[in-house]
Amino acid sequence: MAMKIYTRTGDKGTTALFGGKRLPKSDLRIEAYGTVDELNAYLGLLRSHLPEGEEKRELLEVQNWLFVAGSHLATDPDKPMELPPLPEDAVARLEAGIDRMEAGLPPLKNFILPGGNEAVAHCHVARCVCRRAERRVVALAHESAVDEAVVRLLNRLSDYLFVLARHVGRITGAEEIPWKP
Repeated sequence: MAMKIYTRTGDKGTTALFGGKRLPKSDLRIEAYGTVDELNAYLGLLRSHLPEGEEKRELLEVQNWLFVAGSHLATDPDKPMELPPLPEDAVARLEAGIDRMEAGLPPLKNFILPGGNEAVAHCHVARCVCRRAERRVVALAHESAVDEAVVRLLNRLSDYLFVLARHVGRITGAEEIPWKP
C-alpha cells in the first residue's frame, strides 16, 4: 500500500523531526531545513536551464548532498540517528569546479549586476537562496548542534553558484554588466 501524502498531523502548525519530536513550523530548525529544501528545488530549476555539461552533472550531485544535509537538520539532536554522511570531499569538489570554471573567465574587477540571460539570472537567484539557507543554518548552530560540514557546504556552494553564473554567461554570450555606483 502506498504512503499517503497527507497525514493531518501538521494541521495545527507543528511538524515532526526524524526521531518523533514535534516543533512549531516556525521553529528555526524547520526554517533551516526548509530553506535547504527550497535551495534544492531551485537547483532543479536551474539545472533545467543549463546546457549539457559538467556543471549540470555537478549540480545533480549537489542536490543529493543537500538532501543529506536536510536530513541531518531535520533530525532531533537529542535522538541521534544513523544518517548518510556528507562526502568528506564535497567542499573540495566544489572548489575544483570553481577553479575549472574560473580558468576560462576574465579576472573580476568590479561587482557585477545579476542577470544577463535566463540561465545566468537563475544562477544568481540560486546563489541568494543558498546564502539565506546558510544564514538560517548558522542561526540554528547558535542554538543547537549542527554539523559544521553543512555550513561549509553552503558557504562554498554560494561561491560555486556565483562563478557558475559568470561561466554560464561566458558560454552563452550573455553580457556581464559591472555595477557602477
